[in-house]
Amino acid sequence: MDTSSIFSQPVSMDSFVVKSGFDINAFIRRVKGDTTFFKAFRSMHLIPFTAENSLEVYHKSKNTIIATEHTETQQEIKNNCRVTKILKQSTTGNYYKRNGDHNYYTASLFHYLFIPQNIVCNENDIVNGKMNQQAKTKLEKNKEELKLLIFNPGSKVKGVPFMADRASIFEADEAKKYNFYITQANYEGQHCFVFKITPKKAYENKVLYNELTTWFRKSDYSILSRHYSLSYRTLLYDFDVIMNVNTTTINSKLYPVHITYNGNWHVFTQKRERVKFDIKIQY
Repeated sequence: MDTSSIFSQPVSMDSFVVKSGFDINAFIRRVKGDTTFFKAFRSMHLIPFTAENSLEVYHKSKNTIIATEHTETQQEIKNNCRVTKILKQSTTGNYYKRNGDHNYYTASLFHYLFIPQNIVCNENDIVNGKMNQQAKTKLEKNKEELKLLIFNPGSKVKGVPFMADRASIFEADEAKKYNFYITQANYEGQHCFVFKITPKKAYENKVLYNELTTWFRKSDYSILSRHYSLSYRTLLYDFDVIMNVNTTTINSKLYPVHITYNGNWHVFTQKRERVKFDIKIQY
């Protein structure tokens, strides 16, 4: 392994990357400025697809399932509008309240993001200026915060107490807490650069990311897969979340095809939630 410096921190590279004359500074700028991942999720709003969705809620302190939802959904596009239809749905436990509302906030956010009730019109997959939109409702605000963590890791997340600076993994004060790696690997037959960060041992309980691994396709630097492991604890809240997102290319465009989430979180004013969900998408 060889090392090169970026933001005063060493970046470990395998011998193949070293021999390729790799420009670390240019690569980190690409990672920080990437829009392909965000564009992939916006692009999925513009074409028809079907999805299999599975959501499981676990007991707050035991590995026991207490509620589930399984759905098959279909997105239809007509007259520049999209509508999501639920083809099949089954639930168990206390997934819904008596009044029909979701009993779990994660389930509510899941539906808001992936199974919207209303028709949505006049969307596009232009990403410039779309990462910091003003949120009006609590769900919209949390969606914007989640969007930054997923699509633009390394940026500050405003509005979450005590965490904004922790998300800035490329800034000197946070970068010094991580190990950085760049290697080469194949992802489903495609040649990729793999960018990975893990915390240094002395900071394992003091950082936001336990791991962040991204597979960038060499030919165009599109993100083919990303793995997140995040955790943080304060007096007001704590969370431990693992996510995986895989994409596919259709007619030269990138689309998410498989999303998994495993989260355990608690906010001072709400009950603890342990939820897993899995989304498989077919275009």
